Amino acid sequence: MHSTPCCLIPFDRREGLSLAQAAKIAGKSVDTVRLWCLNHDIGRRVGGGSWVVSRVALTMFLDDDRHALNAYLSGSRSEQDVAPYFHRLGLDSLLRDWARSA
Repeated sequence: MHSTPCCLIPFDRREGLSLAQAAKIAGKSVDTVRLWCLNHDIGRRVGGGSWVVSRVALTMFLDDDRHALNAYLSGSRSEQDVAPYFHRLGLDSLLRDWARSA
């Protein structure tokens, strides 16, 4: 288990959303989503630049699926509670790519 949350690790831009995109999906303000990133680790500043929000972590957070979000943040991508979110969001190819490179 990682001590630092593993949001968007490994990084792939297909999983990422801008703060504005995430805010639109959530029906909240950009400031609210930024706070969620800080308080719930659903996004991160990539390379010290702009915030990127994980589509997967945002969906888990909005679904109030704490178990899946905790597993995702600990680095799991294939666990039975995490993988369905990748499938649901059409990100199956990420799981396949990561499995091949592991």
